[in-house]
Amino acid sequence: MFFHNSCRSFALSLLGGVAMVSLGGSALAADPVLQTEQSDVVTLKPYTPHTILVMDSAGTHAKDGRVYVVDADRGALLGMVQAAYNPNVTMVPDASRFYVGETTWAHGNRGARYDLLAEYDARTLKLTSDEELPARALITPKRNSLTLNVGATRAYVYQMSPSNGVEVVDTHAHKVTQSVDLPGCALTYPWGTSGFSSLCADGTLANVSLSEDGKASMTHSAVFFAPDKDAVFENSPSVAKTGEAYFLSYTGNIYPAHLGANATVEAPWSLQVGAGMKPASDASAPFEVTWRPGGIQLIALHQSDHELYVLMHRGTFWTHKEDGTEVWVYDAQTHKRLRRIPLKKTSNMVGVTQDDHPLMFTTDTDGDLFIYDAQTGHLLRTVKKLGTSVTFTIAPGEE
Repeated sequence: MFFHNSCRSFALSLLGGVAMVSLGGSALAADPVLQTEQSDVVTLKPYTPHTILVMDSAGTHAKDGRVYVVDADRGALLGMVQAAYNPNVTMVPDASRFYVGETTWAHGNRGARYDLLAEYDARTLKLTSDEELPARALITPKRNSLTLNVGATRAYVYQMSPSNGVEVVDTHAHKVTQSVDLPGCALTYPWGTSGFSSLCADGTLANVSLSEDGKASMTHSAVFFAPDKDAVFENSPSVAKTGEAYFLSYTGNIYPAHLGANATVEAPWSLQVGAGMKPASDASAPFEVTWRPGGIQLIALHQSDHELYVLMHRGTFWTHKEDGTEVWVYDAQTHKRLRRIPLKKTSNMVGVTQDDHPLMFTTDTDGDLFIYDAQTGHLLRTVKKLGTSVTFTIAPGEE
């Protein structure tokens, strides 16, 4: 009986204390009131020269891709759109919209195949067009698989079904207007509003001029490289507005080209010679170890400064896919090395913005994005874990 009354007295005392605290509000805070969730739509601010698209082509789980919008000045992720496995991405020069080339199947990994060209508003990230294509080359992402002409009125989509060719898409009408056969040639390097060049297996450039009536005419340049001894990298940079291009070979030779209906290619100059070294050997002496270019998206051009950024490593001739340990920067007019930038992590990707205070980008196998001051080589910031297979697209003024 005593035990029961004591417990009852303690309970009443405790309840009274809680009531006093609740009324007085001096010791315990009231339970928070949860607000009702609300959704809204955010429009991104206009892109700056340091806003870039970063693409994870394989996806974190190798199922699909992602396209991220990144503010490189802050290292901030601004937005994302989903893409299929191994997409291609390109942005218009004014950064108002971007295009994603992708391939899907009706039942995931089988069934009817759909090759698509999606258009997105760059600020709202809304899908504005979803054009079905006759075909598209589903290969490791290469920036010259999907390109735009000057004015971005035409998109060029490289395809390999049933043979090498290009689908020409009217980006205003959202329809394919021409299919151009490219026997023995691959990819597109646009020039002007109505033409592009392609790299050919015989060491030439095929130059395609497009007419309004749907007809295409083709010329070939003279042979300028030997594919069996010193092939050129397909990710070499070009500028659609001027027709300026720089084709880089496995040994480190730069072939300056002037793209057009009758494209011409100048005599090559050597990256090694420009750095005060002897030229690197070609496939005829494959075991010589020296500094060589290597990677995937391994060379970038800063247009107004005429500077080339090249990923370099020490290796033999057949190490052209090896990651770079340094970036060597060259004056494309004097052919001299201006500076060398050691990398925090080895990389197979390099890019540079097109403004007066450019940033340089590299990636690593962990999917991290490294942002450098392109003039000083100082590492400014790192954006972590963007995916497993990262590439990037730079605009405005992309090369």
